[in-house]
Amino acid sequence: MTAIGARTRVGGLALAGVGVLVAESPEAVRRAWRELPPTVSLVILTAEAAEVLEAEPAATTEPDPSRPLIVVMPR
Repeated sequence: MTAIGARTRVGGLALAGVGVLVAESPEAVRRAWRELPPTVSLVILTAEAAEVLEAEPAATTEPDPSRPLIVVMPR
């Protein structure tokens, strides 16, 4: 399980054992998504990170068994 987004939104998840990838800019979000290990089965995205990835054709948030399950945090 991994979370991607701004430090203030995802930092606390590390206390629950979630891997945290701090991404403060759109490019950092894209990089974090591209570099996810293949073993990650669940990704928690901040709403802002999800918006960045929606514009990426290779990072669609639609269900697909070959990609991790995606959960988007509310604003």
